[in-house]
Amino acid sequence: MTTIGQRKADHLALCATDEVAFKNKSTLLEQVRFIHDALPDLDADALDLSAQVLGKTLRAPIVIAAMTGGTEEAARVNRELSSIAEERGYGFGLGSQRAMHVRAESTPTYAVREGAPTTLILGNIGVVQAREMKTEDVLALVRGVGADALCIHLNPAMELVQPGGDRDFRGGLDTIRRLVQELPVPVIVKETGCGLSSHVGKRLVEAGVRHVDTSGAGGTSWVAVETKRAEAASDMTARALGEAFWDWGIPTGASVGVLAPLGFDTVIATGGIMTGLDVARAIALGAHAAGIARPALKALVAGGRAGAVRFFESVEDELRAVMLLTGSSNVAALRKAPRIVGSELRAWLEHA
Repeated sequence: MTTIGQRKADHLALCATDEVAFKNKSTLLEQVRFIHDALPDLDADALDLSAQVLGKTLRAPIVIAAMTGGTEEAARVNRELSSIAEERGYGFGLGSQRAMHVRAESTPTYAVREGAPTTLILGNIGVVQAREMKTEDVLALVRGVGADALCIHLNPAMELVQPGGDRDFRGGLDTIRRLVQELPVPVIVKETGCGLSSHVGKRLVEAGVRHVDTSGAGGTSWVAVETKRAEAASDMTARALGEAFWDWGIPTGASVGVLAPLGFDTVIATGGIMTGLDVARAIALGAHAAGIARPALKALVAGGRAGAVRFFESVEDELRAVMLLTGSSNVAALRKAPRIVGSELRAWLEHA
């Protein structure tokens, strides 16, 4: 049987490539088109990119989103990217801490607080695992890494394809309600590449959830990740199911657009955020910040720390350019910037 550590190593290796991208579904963020302001009357160097997220001020509305943990290579990636988050004033999300819960010796692979003392750090555990844990055990994971908040991730599509994955998802909402009530830190409910609908969003609001992360379709397909792993293990049944559901999910742009009107304190847009233009489009749809995962990992693998820094510099440059060219002096103004929304995204916003 594959160990958690081997699974985490497989995930990291696959996510450093383009092999696990969605095939025929985009984020639909490209369907947000801004209206150009030829007379912005602003100083590009004086624009305010800062954002308030979960009680902390980010210097730009960017979170290096949850990816990994549990192996030595994961530890290196977490240290490098969290230190960049500290340096640039971003948030940073840890990968699932299930390995840490099962194998205490893997805790150092998640330990980034020392190198990121002021960073907004997000812990992470799956709802199925949290269902079986006492609240104090979940809190121990949060405190063990010095996290400011905890992501509870939902991943039914991924688990259905994963050999030996979870099949019983009962009690998820009750688990979330319990943790929101009993944990002393904010709880963020996030998907893992398939997005959150308005129906799910409304149920989360009723359960007391104030913070969500879309993790929508159009970027990394975690169904694809598990399909590739099934292929390598010659599990043809899981591979066939994964091929059928490779592109399953709600596009990120649609998920942001339907969640934003529900009154959440925080909406983080993740899932296929590749550029500063994507960050700007997500904010225009109502996000408070955008999470970037696979492009950051790819930049780190290809160019080391310097390559990852260059990538984030380009993201900020594009975001700043959009703000200037829409006459938006700050992120709040960008959220209200005039734009046109394409027909496919409009259809999703009406029905998702």
